[in-house]
Amino acid sequence: MPVAVLGTGAGRWLVGAGTVGATALGALAMAVGVLLAVGAVRHLVLLARRRRETPPPGQLVRVGGHRMHVLAEGEAGSGPTVVWMAGGHAPGEDFRELHTMLSARARSVLVDRFGTGWSDVGTFPRTTAGEAEELWAALEEAREQAPFVLVGHSFGGLLVANAARRRPDLVAGLVLLDPTPAEVVAFAPRNRQIARMRRRLLLTAIRHLFGAYRGPGNGTGHYCAAASAFAELSPSGLARVGWETVVYDGDLGDLRLVLVIPRDLMGGEAVLAGARDTAEAERISRFYLRSRVRYLSASTSSRLVHTPEGTGHDFPHEVPSFVVGVVEDLVRELRPTGP
Repeated sequence: MPVAVLGTGAGRWLVGAGTVGATALGALAMAVGVLLAVGAVRHLVLLARRRRETPPPGQLVRVGGHRMHVLAEGEAGSGPTVVWMAGGHAPGEDFRELHTMLSARARSVLVDRFGTGWSDVGTFPRTTAGEAEELWAALEEAREQAPFVLVGHSFGGLLVANAARRRPDLVAGLVLLDPTPAEVVAFAPRNRQIARMRRRLLLTAIRHLFGAYRGPGNGTGHYCAAASAFAELSPSGLARVGWETVVYDGDLGDLRLVLVIPRDLMGGEAVLAGARDTAEAERISRFYLRSRVRYLSASTSSRLVHTPEGTGHDFPHEVPSFVVGVVEDLVRELRPTGP
């Protein structure tokens, strides 16, 4: 609204100048200002409608003065509680199917990190290290009981590994679903994909700010939060936050760790497309395949599980029953046995 008012005010000033050119330009500026104001109001109305029609299914807890959404269902019994973290900067709802399947047999928790789902936008900048601390604060405020099994996919895998490193006393096990390795960010062939993703997020935020979209949409802050979180996923960004973010060899001690990855680079054709020749394509392929297994060295009690044939990086959505089965196996292993 301030931008719209500023544009309208500038237009009125130009109209008052009296010249033909200034009057025409002023009229245009006033029209744009009015359109921006109408769009901003439309965005607020749509946002209010969405909040009214889709109330949070879980509880909103206070973390650092902001509300964070936590959905917990199922009974832990004698076993650990499972906490899911989706990839990218997606909300917990992205793993709702996995959560529902598991909650029939174990305690399962979905957390909307700040800037996603029903949670507030939170503070800026958004960082992996900060979100790891916020995750523990949210679980404590929601009165969820340790021990926990943390399950994270892609960027969410990097996040839960970071959380486990910070509070190993609360973690019984870790399931990493093709997690983002630091090497891919720091040493991979030049790839503008994440930079383009951030630009799209910021442009989408601007469109939402002025109501230029269809459907209910999300708050502008949600897109800004995702763009902020991805800022560290570049060589320079990782160099700035690496000590707080990267999980190194041996950092997790003897924590039970299950690394779940595809066997090949199915779906990664865009990565290989930039190779200059066959030799470089082979080197790129080898780099990504070796980088995928680096998390095994983070714990002395780790094991590797390959996803079903024909699945790629998005396998949690392609074969959800397989993923839930892997998590259930670890939960059963961690349950205390009788005498």
